[in-house]
Amino acid sequence: QVQLVESGGGFVQPGGSLRLSCAASGSIFSRYIMGWYRQAPGKQRALVARISPGGSTNYADSVKGRFTISRDNDKNTVYLQMNSLKPEDTAVYYCNTYPVPYPWGQGTQVTVSS
Repeated sequence: QVQLVESGGGFVQPGGSLRLSCAASGSIFSRYIMGWYRQAPGKQRALVARISPGGSTNYADSVKGRFTISRDNDKNTVYLQMNSLKPEDTAVYYCNTYPVPYPWGQGTQVTVSS
C-alpha cells in the first residue's frame, strides 16, 4: 500500500514557477514508476509527467520543456518543478504510481492567473 501527500501548490502569475512535492509512505516506493497528474475543472485527470525508479522521464507535450520531474528514493519523495507557467496549467495536481494508481491523495491546487 502507498499513501500520498502532495504539497507546494499556490497562486502564481503567468511565467512564474512552482515546485510541487509528494511524500509517499510505503517501503517499496523506489520500485514504482511515479507520475504527476492534473485535473482541471470540467476535465478528466491526465498524466503530465512520469519517472521510472532509475530516473528515466517522460512528459506530456503540453509541459515538455517547462516541467521537470525528479525523485529522491531515500526520502520517498517525488517532485515537479514547473517553470514558465501558463493559465492553462491551472489544475489540481496529484502524484501517484503509474500506470495503475493507488488511492488518490488530496492533491494540491495550482492557479496561474494575472
